[in-house]
Order: sequence, then structure tokens, then C-alpha cells
Amino acid sequence: MYTPVIGFEVHLQAKTKTKMFSRVSANYFGQEPNTLTDPVTLGLPGALPVPNKAAIEQCILLSRALQCSINHETKFDRKNYFYPDLPKGYQISQYDKPIGYDGYIEFDIEGDSRRIRITRIHMEEDTGKSIHQGKTTLIDLNKAGVPLIELVTEPDFQSIEEVDKFAKRLRQIVRYLGISNADMEKGQMRYELNISLKKDGEKGLPNYKVEVKNIGSISVLKKVIQSEIDRQTKILDEGKTPIQETRGLRGMSGETKSQRVKEDSEDYRYFPEPDIPPIHITKEWLAEIDKRLIELPQERKDRYIAEYNLEPDSAEVLVSGYGRRADFFEACVNVTSKSTMSKEIAKWIIGDLRGLMNQDNVRFADLKVKPTDIVEIVAALEGKRITGTIAKQVLAECFESGKSVESIIKEGNLEVVTDESEIELFADQAIAENQKVVKDISKNPNAIKFLVGQVMRLSKGKANPNVAEEILKKKLL
Repeated sequence: MYTPVIGFEVHLQAKTKTKMFSRVSANYFGQEPNTLTDPVTLGLPGALPVPNKAAIEQCILLSRALQCSINHETKFDRKNYFYPDLPKGYQISQYDKPIGYDGYIEFDIEGDSRRIRITRIHMEEDTGKSIHQGKTTLIDLNKAGVPLIELVTEPDFQSIEEVDKFAKRLRQIVRYLGISNADMEKGQMRYELNISLKKDGEKGLPNYKVEVKNIGSISVLKKVIQSEIDRQTKILDEGKTPIQETRGLRGMSGETKSQRVKEDSEDYRYFPEPDIPPIHITKEWLAEIDKRLIELPQERKDRYIAEYNLEPDSAEVLVSGYGRRADFFEACVNVTSKSTMSKEIAKWIIGDLRGLMNQDNVRFADLKVKPTDIVEIVAALEGKRITGTIAKQVLAECFESGKSVESIIKEGNLEVVTDESEIELFADQAIAENQKVVKDISKNPNAIKFLVGQVMRLSKGKANPNVAEEILKKKLL
């Protein structure tokens, strides 16, 4: 009956050593409250802000990566509002001349490419943190002044799945580029949601929108959207129009509560920051920043599908995170001349290897398994030197000890047993131990598979399963 209309403001803490306008450390997480401040952070009389060049370059880099046009002359503005964790009584931000504008992000959804338009990307400073303890509120200003990149989208989202894909793709992009760790648990990536509903088939935008602030988790973000869809649907079904307001979270459930009537830009009384002159982004400066552009997750995923014939889901897993898994995959395929091995290599990386790494919380930087090890395991499997069960055993030992695949196979005498007389001994033992299954074979020929499994167990995974099955068939069918 109703279609959601959703847009975002995304706040990303830039990865810099110092704050946006002062030399104070930006590494505030876990520090003693109010130990990372200075006259600039506190807005004391006579303190002058000096823009952080590294933060501005990261904002430009993200703008270029997301296909934005660049304002070659940009400036900072004062955004005036009062809040206890805003020590100056205003925030230094950007208003009418953001660094980047008119860009987009692409991702796949249900097999189709989806494009979300980016309205603007600009630079500002973060606020402090309010800590509520019962009826008391404490203020920690360590976070105040940390560089913050704000990205604003057009209201292009129409489903929770689109939101989920977008949020994850954006997080991947900023991690690939080294712009931000985007650790949502540390508040390094936060969402502000604008959502309204319109009747199916209705053209244009609704005559209201509801803002929900400070969403610090993708899972909570999805819950908020569903909660707001349900709440606004109920209001519209009653023939009323939802109030245009700002709402906050009620814990982690996704439910929201009213905070205030939503402000317009005029309420902030923007005016140019008088202490910071306009910034000129020259073609030469842009050319230097462009050298830092790399192949981004969606481009990498598309290439893996086309070049290595990977399934989209497999390619997506490879390019996730910081791109370390994709780097490892490429290192593997680069040491073999057999392009046909690529799909199997991918399966082992995103399957068994990922499982072992997650189990022991091991990063790629600390991984004992080398790309050549994965290639040798796949080659040994394809050459029928080892079985799938043995291959898993070899990988596990390689993961623990760092020994080479070849030495593990030889020292453990793990090569496949192809001698029919030896396999026949295992087959006879399997038959003797499973007479009930043997009797059922005439009624259920597939029971032979169970006996093959018993042969593999008795041979500790070394028997050639195809040879074992043929021997069993000759004896029983």
C-alpha cells in the first residue's frame, strides 16, 4: 500500500593523527575524559582554527571515488546551534560549497545493478559526547573537533535490503581507501535517517519527512526503518499525516521517540567561517590525490565474475572487509597458470580457510597459510593425490604449524590409496560390520553410499572413493 522514501546522512570519522582544526590527538577512544582538548577545541577567545590538510584530502579522495564533481573553491561555514557537547556554541561545517557533489554508489541487488545518488560530501568537525547517568549528564569533549566526513544521499532507497547493501558497500569503500576504519562500535560511522511513506504509484515526494539521528549499527538501522514504516503506516491509515520531526532511538530495538520539530537549514544561521579563508582545490592537487585511487569493491567483484567466472555471492565474500581476502585470492591465482583452478581456490578461501581464521580470530597479516599452500591443496585434489577429507586435514595442519603442504602429505602418508587389494580389505570390513545395511541394498541401492563412507572412515580418508564404490558394487549388486 505504501512505498518508503529513504535518504541518509552518513558521518565518517576520518583516520587522521590530529583533530580537524587543532594539533590535539584525534585518537580519543578509551582515553581519560576531557584530556584531549585545547583552546581551539574549547572555542576559547583568540583561538584560531587551522584546517587539517590530511582530512581534507581524504574527503576529496572519497568524493573522487564516488564519482562526485569537485568544487575547486570551497569554504567552511559556521553552523549555529546550542547543545551541551558543542563547546563553541557552533560547529565548523560546510554549507553551500561542499567539497564534492553529484556522485553515486553502485551495488548489486537481486542480480541487478543499483545506483544511489550522492547529493554532497563535505568536511566538518565532530561534537563531544554526552554521558547520561540517571538524572545526571556528564560531558566528555575528547571527541569534539575530530575530523568528520559527511555524505548526504538523495532519497533513492525504497527497501531495507537496498539500505543494507548500500551501508555495507560504503563501509567497504572507505576501508579500501584507508579513509576511515568505519568501526561502528566506536562511533566511527554513524547514520541519520530521513524516511517518509507515499502511496504505491504516487508520483513525487511526500509532503513530510521524519529524521532519526545517531544510528550506530547497520542491524539497528534496519530495525529503525521497519519500526518507522510500521509507525507511519498506522498514522496514514488513520487519515493523518506524520509530524515532520526529529526522533531518537529507544535502545537497540529500533523503536524511536520524538525529540523536537525538525529544523530547516535557516534555523542554523549558516555564515562563512571568518577565521578560515576559502580553500582552492587545484587541478594539480586533484591529480596527486587521484594517484591514491584504487580498484574499489564493486569493480573488483565485477572483474572476478568476468575474469574468473566466480558466482556473484562468492565474489562478494572475497571483496568484503578491507580487501585482504581478495588480495590473498589474487596472490593464489597469480602463482598458478591454470585459470580453471580459480573457482576451487575461491571456495577454499571463503569456506574452510575463513572458518579456521574466524575460529581462532586470525588476521591475514598473521596467517601461516601461504597462497602457494592453497594452490597445492587444490592441485593435489584435482590430481586425485588426496581426498576432500584429507585436504581439510592438510589445511588445518598447515594453518596451525605453517608446514608446507607437500611435507604434511608425505610425513603423514596421506596420499590416496589406489591399490584395489588394499581397498578391498576395507570394503570387506565395512560389509562385515554393517550387515543390516547390506540387507537393505536390494531395496535401496543408495545404501551403497553409506558403505563407501565406512570405507573412507576405516581408511582414514585415504581410499579412493570411486574405486571403493566400484568394489562394493561388484561384491553386493
